[in-house]
Amino acid sequence: MSISLFDLSGKTALVTGGYKGLGLAMATGLGEAGANIILNGRNASAVSVACEQLRSAGIDAHRAIFDVTEYDKLDAHIQHCVDEHGDIDILVNNAGIIQREPLATMSVGDFQRIVDTDLTAPFAVAQAVVARMRERKQGKIINICSMMSELGRDGVGAYAAAKGGLKMLTRNMATEWAREGIQVNAIGPGYFATDITAPIRVDGHPFNEFIINRTPSGRWGDPDELRGAAIFLASKASDFVNGQVVYVDGGILATIGKPANES
Repeated sequence: MSISLFDLSGKTALVTGGYKGLGLAMATGLGEAGANIILNGRNASAVSVACEQLRSAGIDAHRAIFDVTEYDKLDAHIQHCVDEHGDIDILVNNAGIIQREPLATMSVGDFQRIVDTDLTAPFAVAQAVVARMRERKQGKIINICSMMSELGRDGVGAYAAAKGGLKMLTRNMATEWAREGIQVNAIGPGYFATDITAPIRVDGHPFNEFIINRTPSGRWGDPDELRGAAIFLASKASDFVNGQVVYVDGGILATIGKPANES
């Protein structure tokens, strides 16, 4: 198999919420494979710092400052990206939020806010981008799902509902757009070592022990380990892959787990 199957040279990728954490890791991977990167976010200074980080690594990176939930402005924002940087070949719908609260006490407003960001926004951004992909009869859309697209857990019901919906949205996008040369797939990350998870990854923390015990690989994931899946789904190598969710979780979804006291 030729390495050129994974070459993204000359392609342009828009990564929403791509200025930190897993989004930045995937953006870095796409850039290292040759893609020009457009990083989206609401915080202009944070996005600028991330762009400089990519540029220092030799990656062509640009800013796109907008809120993915301002749906009526998305067409204009996407058109601006195209005018400034050329056609968008790859869209990574990564922007998302979570609020940990039991469903019994969560307000309808908070529930809706999570669904707006984690489900409706990927639909709206994809709709704005795909119009131009359909004209060219090619394009790659990667939605960022979650293990919560498959599993339930206390306190994340709104997030899980949105991510479960995003899984089905991915399949329906693929169903409608595959004949036009567009592949729509998703990545479902497991538990990764990021700045956000740092406080609960210390030795002796109950959740740290739970994740290490629950994951067949016996550890948290490194954000760089998402790069391969992102490159595959963004490249020619995945031209006949459509409507799939690639779970990068160290094997969690493959097993029921083991007792905490089992060695």
